[in-house]
Amino acid sequence: MSENTGGADEARTDDAVNAEAAAGDSPARPDPADGRQTGAAGSPPGAQAGPRPGAQAGPRPGAQAGSRPGVQAGAAPGNPWQVQQRSAAPSWATLVRPAEAAPIRTATLVAVLASGLATALLLGDGMGPGLLLAVVPAVVAAYVAARAARRSARPWTVAWVIGCLALLAVPALRDSAWPATLAILSAVLLGALALHGSRTWPGVLLSPLGFLDAAVSGIGWLLTGLRSRGGVSKDRWLPVAKATGVAVVLLLLFGTLFASADAAFADLLGDLLPDVSVEDGPIRFMLFLLGTVLALAAARTAAAPLRWDRIKVAPGKPRSRVEWALPLIVLNLLFAGFNAVQLAVLFGGYDKVLQSTGLTYAEYARQGFWQLLWATLLTLAVIALALRWAPRSGAGDRRFVRVVLGVLCALTLVVVAAALRRMDLYVEAYGLTRLRVSVAAMELWLGLVIVLIMAAGLFGGRWLARAFAASAAAAVLAFGLLSPDGMVAERNVARFEADAKIDLSYFQSLSADAVPALDRLPEPQRSCALRGINDEMAKDGDVPWYAMSLGEYQARQILRERPVTVSYEVCSRLGAFGSRVEY
Repeated sequence: MSENTGGADEARTDDAVNAEAAAGDSPARPDPADGRQTGAAGSPPGAQAGPRPGAQAGPRPGAQAGSRPGVQAGAAPGNPWQVQQRSAAPSWATLVRPAEAAPIRTATLVAVLASGLATALLLGDGMGPGLLLAVVPAVVAAYVAARAARRSARPWTVAWVIGCLALLAVPALRDSAWPATLAILSAVLLGALALHGSRTWPGVLLSPLGFLDAAVSGIGWLLTGLRSRGGVSKDRWLPVAKATGVAVVLLLLFGTLFASADAAFADLLGDLLPDVSVEDGPIRFMLFLLGTVLALAAARTAAAPLRWDRIKVAPGKPRSRVEWALPLIVLNLLFAGFNAVQLAVLFGGYDKVLQSTGLTYAEYARQGFWQLLWATLLTLAVIALALRWAPRSGAGDRRFVRVVLGVLCALTLVVVAAALRRMDLYVEAYGLTRLRVSVAAMELWLGLVIVLIMAAGLFGGRWLARAFAASAAAAVLAFGLLSPDGMVAERNVARFEADAKIDLSYFQSLSADAVPALDRLPEPQRSCALRGINDEMAKDGDVPWYAMSLGEYQARQILRERPVTVSYEVCSRLGAFGSRVEY
């Protein structure tokens, strides 16, 4: 069995390799340094630990002292392609090429098929707890494949897996589609990091692309494993097949009898089991293929991951202190002047500013926020470029770079605070919306990234790439768990209770997560605010448990106990169905 020797989480030690070499049964395996094949003792092809039986100890006839570099005198001539590989620098595709994967195990096959079946049965009616249930077998398949490749989990790997599963729980808890979509995309990133073990910036950014390669190579890996089992004795698989068939028959037989004997038990089975019809056959089949391929890609990646961390990004040409620092010092002075104005406005009040600028309260708050958001993003780009071309001839240069960029980061944090204050002013005047809560959350995360950059300047930045990914995933998880639609509804209901101002038309597009907060409104505002959500859930009809989020379940319970009672005409007069533009 070939070994995966180049994974980031490789647990195999050199002592184990030497022990196998002494036993004489270690197969050829790729050298992690340059991809060349090594023998049992780790020597290049053609190099022998001792003379073969019948081989001459001296040089071969015709061997010359001036032979080519890299070809040992007295050894069999190597493959010209191998000689060329030794002399030429490997390309990035050669560097990241995975080791040969160990043959797929039966447990991995079973887990992959279970993931495909769960995807077909549980995701045909929508997202919800079924997504998490369909992913769990894929996690098991990846774990078994990693163990077969002798890869062990490290603390970061465990953290990525836990974070991935936590993110996939967001669709089971929240009905809103946009935080659930962000959570699923972030879960893909964390899953890729867990499988590849990446720790550098190229590894963190490129790891999700490894699923594309594994989806293609995984099919060949699966077919090879199935062909290798073609000659397996019937004594190994026939008892398992018989037992499975008998169990299925018994479940169907007695389940049908019990369902016909008791209506309550029949209703319970109807609620628990997926409702599969002939019309859904093509969709279910496509979902089965999709779930199987994705689970297979995860297992194949766990068995032999691409080595993205081997890609090295060459640093830029260092600049002199004057050439590098002059633009940044000027930028720091500009930031300092802007922050001084913000502090003066904060303590001096807004009335004078509004009179001098001619802007309205809303224009001042809204326009300022978007500019400050872009300023934060551009500052991160400036810091990245400055680090690439920073002077680095000695300890003095490193201290100088830390001081200049540290001041810039500190001033940028004040800009972040000013942007969030602008958004708070705008929300106080005009209420909270999805867009406003989203960009405010993004600004908060950008502030966290700046803090991480400052910490990397003080303590070293080897951990920064993984901390960046972890902070992004944590922000998405918190965003989903806090329920943005619920926050929007809660803030606008509180605003209505304070000044009787409310935009009923905006609530028609919210998800079921907003129902608990909107239920506190008095009539007729309550029914008009819930009209759109109620109609949408009525159109969906009965939703099975595996496709229903906790937020939707709670909303259905509330609307069942206190249904919408106000007519469309009344809601229309209150402006519940008017058009609006969100900004």
